[in-house]
Amino acid sequence: MPSEAEMMKMMMELAKLNDNHKLLASLNGTWNFVTKFWMNGDPTSKPQESKGVATRKSLMGGRYFQMDVKGKMEMPGPDGKPMKMDFVGMAIEGYDNAKQKFTAAWMDNMGTGIMMTEGTYDASTKTLTSTGEFQLSPTMKQKIRETVKLTDKDHMFFEWFEERGGKEVKTMEINYTRAK
Repeated sequence: MPSEAEMMKMMMELAKLNDNHKLLASLNGTWNFVTKFWMNGDPTSKPQESKGVATRKSLMGGRYFQMDVKGKMEMPGPDGKPMKMDFVGMAIEGYDNAKQKFTAAWMDNMGTGIMMTEGTYDASTKTLTSTGEFQLSPTMKQKIRETVKLTDKDHMFFEWFEERGGKEVKTMEINYTRAK
């Protein structure tokens, strides 16, 4: 076991910001987005589309980042007919120096769970890839994978994949454009 002084030195070192935090900081600002969603898991079918705004900001000196999302989403109403609903979501993201991974927590008004993901960044493709799982009901856990392609300083492309029946299927994509 390290001494108290060694532990303190290690903790101070692990609290330092690095290029991964700078990468996340470069995404701060306001983004307009268009979402395509395939509830049936068939990206060749016609998707549900929605629009909204995401606002990202630094927290705790750039160690963490908060993204607030607001939009409208079409969902089946009580009578089964489509109706527009307000969608509100929030992510807390960061780079964990101890784990050496990007980490995130996501929550929204479509449920009561908090989804956790961990992932890596591939600089050659400018892509963040994360995995996690979310729980739709007490008996339904679902593995997911998400990618964020940082196309350029003003555009991001998000894709969401779910494991269904042992196969990974794309069920959502979001095109983000930085607001001017």
